Amino acid sequence: MLKFIKNWILPIAMITGALTYRWVSYLTFLTPYLLFAMLFITFCKISFKDIRFHPAHVWLLLIQLTISIALYYALLPFDAVIAQGCMLCVLVPTATAAAVITGLLGGNVGFLTTYVLFCNVAVAIAAPVYFSLTGVHAELTFMQSVWYICQKVLPILLFPLIASTALRYLTPKIHKAILNIPQLAFYLWVGALIIVTGATVKLLLQQTETDYSTKVGLLIVSLVLCCLQFLAGRRIGKHYGDAISAGQGLGQKNTILAIWMAQTYLHPLTAIAPAGYILWQNIINSYQLYRKRGGKGEEPIAPTRQID
Repeated sequence: MLKFIKNWILPIAMITGALTYRWVSYLTFLTPYLLFAMLFITFCKISFKDIRFHPAHVWLLLIQLTISIALYYALLPFDAVIAQGCMLCVLVPTATAAAVITGLLGGNVGFLTTYVLFCNVAVAIAAPVYFSLTGVHAELTFMQSVWYICQKVLPILLFPLIASTALRYLTPKIHKAILNIPQLAFYLWVGALIIVTGATVKLLLQQTETDYSTKVGLLIVSLVLCCLQFLAGRRIGKHYGDAISAGQGLGQKNTILAIWMAQTYLHPLTAIAPAGYILWQNIINSYQLYRKRGGKGEEPIAPTRQID
């Protein structure tokens, strides 16, 4: 039973959140703190002397930053909510738990962890500008809107990096103690997944709008973008000899952050897109882990290979 729970913990977390939405939705105030903690723990694992720039990082970042805003403007004349959902599904940075999945799949954990750092910094800079362009805060000027969103986004994405760096050099014993709990960020992510799933289910049930075409459209575009990003990442990675790491880097998104962004800065219905993305990416990850185990449900062995 314990092995089954461990192997399928992601869909179990989503089902748990959906079934207990009446209670866990009251815990949504914890989401920013859980995001901060997950990024903090992830950045604690990164030593700046071990960060190695890779050409594939540039291509992955270009896709995130250019395709996200291009999709928004391409779809804006047809449906503003779907346009926002598409932008969010591409722009949002890589999930902190992606390094764990990458390791289990036999990918290059160093490559992925370095990319998590790069894309979080890039999104922290780009997101306030992109969200301001959507005109959500129409009562503010463009620069006021950018600054308003920066005050909310930057602490979540950049302060964990600053705090983890300070901890590494000022209190190395505490830093080492955190590193001795390698799966901590992953299980924090599971807890956050339960909360945001519950909050999303409650949001959907409370919606009085009958525009089901937009809701279905958001689910469809999240499925298409999820598959395309995994495939595009793998194609780029294959060119550089590491399809797994690049595929996870571009395809596995920090959907917890995406839902928080949607509920905070965009149209409330936009949260359906990253909520659907949670389902699609976890299906893909579960299938990849199943294939890695040879289709026998056996526990994969995490590799020790480092970035090359």
